[in-house]
Parts: sequence; C-alpha cells; structure tokens
Amino acid sequence: MKGGCITPGTIAGLFCPGLLLLASAEIAVYTNHFLVELHRGGEPEAKQLAAEYGFSGVRKLPFIDAGYHFYHNGISRARRRRSLQHKLHLEKDPRIKKAVQQEGFGRKKRGYREINEIDINMNDPLFTKQWYLINTGQADGTPGLDLNVAEAWELGYTGKGVTIGIMDDGIDYLHPDLASNYNAKASYDFSSNDPYPYPRYTDDWFNSHGTRCAGEVSAAANNNICGVGVAYNSKVAGIRMLDQPFMTDIIEASSISHMPQVIDIYSASWGPTDNGKTVDGPRELTLQAMADGVNKVMFLLNKLGKMTVLLTHTGDGAQILFTALYMEDFSEAGFILDLTWRDMQHLTVLTSKRNQLHDEVHQWRRNGVGLEFNHLFGYGVLDAGAMVKMAKDWKTVPERFHCVGGSIQEPEKIPSSGKLVLTLTTDACEGKENFVRYLEHVQAVITVNSTRRGDLNINMTSPMGTKSILLSRRPRDDDSKVGFDKWPFMTTHTWGEDPRGTWVLEVGFVDSMPQRGVLKEWTLMLHGTQSAPYIDQIVRDYQSKLAMSKKEELEEELDEAVERSLKSILSKN
Repeated sequence: MKGGCITPGTIAGLFCPGLLLLASAEIAVYTNHFLVELHRGGEPEAKQLAAEYGFSGVRKLPFIDAGYHFYHNGISRARRRRSLQHKLHLEKDPRIKKAVQQEGFGRKKRGYREINEIDINMNDPLFTKQWYLINTGQADGTPGLDLNVAEAWELGYTGKGVTIGIMDDGIDYLHPDLASNYNAKASYDFSSNDPYPYPRYTDDWFNSHGTRCAGEVSAAANNNICGVGVAYNSKVAGIRMLDQPFMTDIIEASSISHMPQVIDIYSASWGPTDNGKTVDGPRELTLQAMADGVNKVMFLLNKLGKMTVLLTHTGDGAQILFTALYMEDFSEAGFILDLTWRDMQHLTVLTSKRNQLHDEVHQWRRNGVGLEFNHLFGYGVLDAGAMVKMAKDWKTVPERFHCVGGSIQEPEKIPSSGKLVLTLTTDACEGKENFVRYLEHVQAVITVNSTRRGDLNINMTSPMGTKSILLSRRPRDDDSKVGFDKWPFMTTHTWGEDPRGTWVLEVGFVDSMPQRGVLKEWTLMLHGTQSAPYIDQIVRDYQSKLAMSKKEELEEELDEAVERSLKSILSKN
C-alpha cells in the first residue's frame, strides 16, 4: 500500500475513561473465542488444555487471575448457536473453573463526517492547512479556534517519551510519515493473533482508519511528507482489533489492557453503531479491564519530565490533514503532553475556554462555583499551551471518594404531559470516611421504561442550582420494552460544587403524542474529593467579579437616574 494524505472534515472524540458506548441489541451471535478460567496452574497448563481440546491458540488475560483467552479456528467466527460440544467439554474438565463462549457485538469506526503570528516553521507541505493546530482562518475557518498546540511545542512538549496505542483496524507502519515513530514492541494484532497489526487490504480502502488516527497523533515533522502529528515526537503502537466480523468482550478487554508498562495512552476512536435507536455499554471483561487500568496500571505510568494528555477538538467547517492510506474525508485530533487521568480532567476543566464556540439553543452558563460550561461544548476548547503551563506546577489531586447520596426505589409514573419531579436530600456522607465535599463526577443511576424511550427527557439539578441534561430526545429510538436498566447517566457540569443539599430530577416526554412511563429507580452517586484549594480561589474570584458587575450595574442605574433628574429639571426651567 502506498501512503497518502487526506483532508478530513470535523473532528470526532478519542477514548477516555468512562466512555459511554451505544449499540444495538440484536440476535445473539457466538464466536470462536472462549474465556477460560483455571482452578490452578499457569500458562503451560492452559496451553496443554487448549491442545487437548483442539483450540488453535491461547493467551493469558492480564486482568483476570488464572484467566485465558482460547480461540478455535475450527469453529465459525460467527454463528447463531453456541458450540455446546466445546463448551461442555471444557466445563466438565476438573481443572477448569469457568468456560464462556464469547458473544459477538458490533463496533464501528468513528470519524467519517463531514498561522496566527507564531514562529513555527515546518516543511511538511500540508502543515499550513492543519487548521486545528494553528487556525489563521484558512479554508474559511474561524481564526484562533484551534488547540493552541504551538505554544505547547514552543515550551518543549512534543510527545517525546510517550507511546500511544491506537486500537483500531491496524496501522500502516511502513508509511513514510509513521515508520520512524512506530513502536513495534508495543504493537499486536488481536484479529489475527500475531505481532504485526498491518491493515487488511480492501478495494475501498476501508481499513485505513487506524493509520489516519496514528498519523494525526504521531506523524513525523519536517520530513517534507504530508502534515504534522499533534505530538510529532511521540511513538505509536498498533493494536489491531476491529477487523473481524464481530467484536468480543475478550478482544476488547485484551486490547485496552495490552502492554500498559509501555503504552501511556490508549486511543479508541470507535464504538457501537450510531443508529440512534438502541443503548449499550462496555461488557463485563472490558469494564474490569478499565477498572484494573485505572486502579493499578495508571500508577505505573508516572515518568518524570513527561506528560501524557489526549485532546480532541470540534471543527467549524474547515478541514484537517494527516497521514493516511489514501485520500478521503476524516475527522479527529489528539495531542500529547505525566499525570493521572484525574489530574488531566482537572486541568481540562480549568484551562478550556469558550473561545468562539456558540449554539443558539444551548447557552453558556456558570455552575455553582463559577466554572463556565455548555451542554454541547463541555468546558470549551482545549488549550494545549495553557494546560502545559498549569501542569508544570500542578500537584497531584487528592484522593477520590465515592458516596451513595441517596436512592428512590418506589416506582413513580411519568405523566403524559408535564414532568415527574423527584427530590433527594443528601449530606454527601458527611462525618464518614467517604465524605465528598468537592464534586468531580455525579452519576444518576436510573431504571425507567416507557412506551417510546426516544421521547424521554431527563434533567438533574444540583443543590447549587446547576442543571444538567442527562437525556434528550432520540428521534429514531422506538424501544418500548428494554428502557434503561440501572443506567449510570453522568454529568461533570457540577465540577467543584458542594453536593450537600437537595437534588432534583425531572423526567418527562418531549413528544405531543400520549405516552406512558414508569421510573423505577433513581440512585445518586457522588464522586469527588475532600479538599480542592483551587476551587475556593475560583469561588472568591467569581464572587468578586459578580460584585464588580453588580457595582457597575448600580453605577449605571445611578448615572441614568441622575441624567433623568437633570433632564426633568432642565425641562421645567
């Protein structure tokens, strides 16, 4: 395959902890992958078992003790019925604790959608068109609406010492804009079970998504080829795991947990089908791998002098360019900055800016501590330069605590018109070890059914008055049976707030047609810290600004009153 460059449209999101996945719940499909847990023994015993029962290969699972991935080339990759013969043989073996044939489910690639005065010199021919790096208004874009990566580069942060794992359909590691930054030791092909994650050729070049993601992040700079990666001195590892008929929980989990001692960032620009109809989330093993990564692996990644960050950006009609297998529209951006995942979230909240982002429906608002947010744009445009400068003096955030703020378990009918309004008053576990004083994440765990799930609308308001839209209308979602079962709707719009007080949940229908529904559960989960010194300073600054603005308003009112009085006196004379 010959490498090329592409011109993408808007930018899609990259992976982060806590990703919410949406997919369809279709007829079950069973694959040739098995989860096998042993009572005792190690990899030699597992390999012996696999050979005895005719399995083609076996891999140790890092996120399960005595857990192994068995795969069998003699079984169809996708079938409607379980392979009971293999399952029963495995389950009857006294050496085996558990054997589960993996179900197949869908995962789709993301992203196919439609220089200020900075002394940055690059000889890459398409660099000047990479508006998301430095936006001067090229391609009729908005000047200044970019990631401000140039400032981060000037401060010396270009991704050096960082390895990014691209979990996708493979990487063309022979591409001249990627070859020098390719980390072969950290790469693996989970679709073919070998260490060579090269994309499978198709006439329509469908398997080029991973290569473009890799180039967007790690394309070499100043080599006279295409454009520049956002972190052009970083290393990139290929984790090929999308190119098979169906995704399985074991492949997804294995990919997310592959070589954490080397890989600093895992990029997963994909998810279930975006059909707007159904709801799905990560399966059991993937959730376990995520938790294992957050609770154990993250603490192994702290390398002095290096920072690890992944940023995304939304476009305004202009285009991005980066490494690709061929020419086509594409849409993503990431950039690299040593901090924990929670440090990164705090820095993102504190340094992101409204810039020139605007929406007629969803207005910018301030939460209870003065942080500006928007339902569509979050806390705003990511600012690499500001993030790097703040990170230099950043102290790791304090321990995070989890508190069940309260729960309503009695079924409540949702009126066909108007809203169901429920309240929960919480002390946020005050007086206990898990007291949450400053919020980070808030989850509303909800179980609800209705005659049409797509017409449900759910909002939640914090004690400090911040309203979060948890669920808005989904026009294509006709579900009337499944609903949401203990679904953890999450908001970060209350970041830094004091959670103590009364929370309000509003549930209603947005369609004019008569609807029926029942809310069966609402549990409030609070996640945050017991100390956050910067929040107090933000509150003081915010209150000071409010006081100044009110003073200015009073002064204007006084001036107007004086002017009216003068006019009245003059008119009488």
